[in-house]
Amino acid sequence: MNTLAHDGPGPWILFFPLIWAAVVLGAVTVLRRTGVWRGRAAPGWRGGGPPVAESSPLALLGRRFAAGEIDEEEYWRRLSVLDEQFGRTGTGPV
Repeated sequence: MNTLAHDGPGPWILFFPLIWAAVVLGAVTVLRRTGVWRGRAAPGWRGGGPPVAESSPLALLGRRFAAGEIDEEEYWRRLSVLDEQFGRTGTGPV
């Protein structure tokens, strides 16, 4: 105890600013990866739009069919056109 009073804090004083720098850099990294830093909130964040996968043409077609905007015949017709253009992404047997 008496040593600290005579010798000062020593090299350990540098440890605390390094910890704070790591915390700030970690927070900036997380915010940049989620898009909040650039003003684009990621899914699950307040104010964020739908994820990219949910805004695909196939997902949009499915939502319109589920909402009753288009009937079953129209759904299957448009789905076949989208399958030719975009293909299915891992659904059903190959």
